[in-house]
Amino acid sequence: MNPQTASATGDDEGGDDFADADKGFIAALTPGVVKNAKGQVVWDADAYRFLKGDAPKTADKSLWRQSQLVAKQGLYKVADRIYQVRGLDLSNMTLIEGDTGVIVIDPLISAETAAAALKLYRTHRSDRKVTALIYTHPHVDHFGGCRGVLPHRTDDVPILAPDGFMEHAVSENVYAGMAMQRRSGYMYGAQLPKSAAGQIGCGLGQTVSLGSIGLIPPTKDITRTGQTETLDGVRFEFQMTPGTEAAAEMNFLLPELRAVCMAENATHTMHNIITLRGAQVRDARQWARYLNESVALFDGKADVAFASHHWPTWGGDVIVELLEQQRDLYAYMHDQTLRMINAGMTGREIAEEIELPPALAEVWANRGYYGSLSHNVKGIYQRYMGWFDGNPAHLWEHPPVAEAKRYVKALGGRSATVAKARSFAREGDLRFAATLLNHVVFADPGHRAAKSELAAVYTRLGQGSENAVWRNFYLSGARELREGVKESPVSVVSADVLMALDVDQLIDSVAIRIVGPKAWDLESRMDWSLPALGKIWHLTLRHGVLTYRSDTKADPAAGVTLTMTKPQLLAMLAGKGLGDIEVEGDVSLLAKLLAVVGKPDPDFPIVTP
Repeated sequence: MNPQTASATGDDEGGDDFADADKGFIAALTPGVVKNAKGQVVWDADAYRFLKGDAPKTADKSLWRQSQLVAKQGLYKVADRIYQVRGLDLSNMTLIEGDTGVIVIDPLISAETAAAALKLYRTHRSDRKVTALIYTHPHVDHFGGCRGVLPHRTDDVPILAPDGFMEHAVSENVYAGMAMQRRSGYMYGAQLPKSAAGQIGCGLGQTVSLGSIGLIPPTKDITRTGQTETLDGVRFEFQMTPGTEAAAEMNFLLPELRAVCMAENATHTMHNIITLRGAQVRDARQWARYLNESVALFDGKADVAFASHHWPTWGGDVIVELLEQQRDLYAYMHDQTLRMINAGMTGREIAEEIELPPALAEVWANRGYYGSLSHNVKGIYQRYMGWFDGNPAHLWEHPPVAEAKRYVKALGGRSATVAKARSFAREGDLRFAATLLNHVVFADPGHRAAKSELAAVYTRLGQGSENAVWRNFYLSGARELREGVKESPVSVVSADVLMALDVDQLIDSVAIRIVGPKAWDLESRMDWSLPALGKIWHLTLRHGVLTYRSDTKADPAAGVTLTMTKPQLLAMLAGKGLGDIEVEGDVSLLAKLLAVVGKPDPDFPIVTP
């Protein structure tokens, strides 16, 4: 059965998942729309009202079911003193009532949605102050809304996060952030119409909110499994799980409340080993091992498990079953991929060959709504073997446009290639039809018939896919072919995120934007002195490369020295000039450096050259 287009075959069309998703419901946000200060809509849960009844022909039956589940929104009681707001962003916000206030877990993506979620809780519970904030891991949907729950940061509110949180929160969003942001728009279908023929969710939630993103640094790191902390009278026991769904991540047990938070390590979908927006490959082997450890740590100690996405799981035996099934899912993918690698198979071959055991494949929570078996095993292959499959024919291939022109020429020209593609599409081989039409589009981006045909093929592939992000990629590609590139609606690189970068990371962010050929013949040395930090950074531009080191002594060979604060450095790098920065030496060296710093394109084409 094709792993990315398979429909679930179980008999449960409603059953326990729907009962669990509705359990504890208190109230929905009505209307389900959140706006920013300018009156612009940043979240619209009501746009998913069409998700009723049976699946239409334009959606996979299994994905439609998942989308119905994740579209449920409102305030829910999970257990005594534990509440969740679900369906007001991609992720959940969990609230735990302490002795004097409320502890917030993972405050969504945007300040606006987080504030709306907190207001919904306060309306139906009590006007409790926020007494602590916990980030389970450094993805933006788990910290970006922090200023919606703590608009005025106070030192008496502890903020907890796993060790390494800040490094990964800022580096992922800055170093390759522009490209990730562009591809995220496809992955989450952010610009697709919400409809039975368009975007129906992303498997993990609905989509991403478009509000203000913040980042308040943690005040306390969780560094080891078994570490305990008491927040507002509530005891937490932490399990560190680095290298699983995120490079820094943690679960925690609430022993007195008999509840466990699994962060994003065990949800009601197969997750991503490699995410299609782009990221470092995750370690499926470690993921399975930490889930195995979770079973040992939490078995018999929890009556409910909740997570940063989806609905909770109740009952000790059911919790263990979920953890074990997810453990075996990631372990099987990992081990069988390695077995096939060592039998000489390539990533593409493994993705086509591998099948899950029926006992795992038939579990709703293991279905490929967000991650897929196909792209996950390719990610595992990439982690161990890299991009090259060992076949020298693939060692030095032409880039896409040059290759496409040669294919089209070999096939008899553009019209002949389009005709052949139509024939494959009529026969139901949409995959190869897409390959041929993609070559025509890259050989001749102005060929209207090829773009129209390819858009139609992508639409059929998307609407038949069980995997939500595959659906969104296909349908977003079809939209780009028909309408051209549209401006990205949101950026994760906010002022808070930039302020969270340390100076090394800020210089790195400049270094990766140096347009190498323009800087080949430039050579300069300069000092950036930040007295408030007690250090001087010595920058060298040479051979098209910007390198640096830091200490406390000035470099006598520096051609220019800039003495400044960190906000002044940020303003300078943002193109706002020197302002009150103190300059000593040849300031033209700075101008020459900034002149060879390129500006990334947030709206580059994806399905056209």
